[in-house]
Amino acid sequence: MDQVKQKTSAKLTGDHLQTKFREPLLGVADAKDPLFARLKEVVDAGHLLPQDLLADAKSVLVFFLPFDLELMRENRFGKMATREWAVAYIEANALINTLCQEMRDELGKMGIKAAFQPATHNFDPVTLCSFWSHKHAAFIAGLGTFGLHHMLITPAGCGGRFGSLVLNAKLAVTPRPLVEYCLHRQGKNCRICLDRCPTRALSDTGLDKQACYDHLLEVDRHYSDLATCDVCGKCATGPCAARIPGLNQL
Repeated sequence: MDQVKQKTSAKLTGDHLQTKFREPLLGVADAKDPLFARLKEVVDAGHLLPQDLLADAKSVLVFFLPFDLELMRENRFGKMATREWAVAYIEANALINTLCQEMRDELGKMGIKAAFQPATHNFDPVTLCSFWSHKHAAFIAGLGTFGLHHMLITPAGCGGRFGSLVLNAKLAVTPRPLVEYCLHRQGKNCRICLDRCPTRALSDTGLDKQACYDHLLEVDRHYSDLATCDVCGKCATGPCAARIPGLNQL
């Protein structure tokens, strides 16, 4: 685990990146954790199991790449995601895919098999449901709890990107949090993520995925000179953006 974290940290400081990241987080889940089977009910019936990615799966390793604080501060304003946020999305996704490929190759030299799904765009275009949800894998791997905005709040907040690998090696499991990190789910009066949603796709009753995705495509068209950047991130700029809320404000 230490070697994986060191490798991940080193990748986040490359000169080729415009985006600044904070220290990555890592978590591990047992590949046979019954919560993975529950994702077929919670996410979609077509959601994959770890064993679908790797027949002899034993562990699921999940990592979180938290964005720099200034990036999230700047993205709070206006309807459209900032150009820097769009670039961060592109760079983080590419970085996650590269990290997974390199870790798979390195683990292979140690006799450990690994498999992974892309960082994004691995979803059904009709239902908009993911075949492999990295954020749900992160929840099972003890990296945080879900907020009112349907994002995972980690000790480093929710502003960032997740990646995951399925391994045929047994790793020590990360315990899941025993308390809710979301202020709203603690019974406190916080609806900042709902208020900042530019399309009102987020509400007390849930998430209108199509309304959300339509706006993401609008952002992608707005930054047509960039690679695919169907991203928004406005709901990830509140008090849970960079830490467990209540500890401090962004």
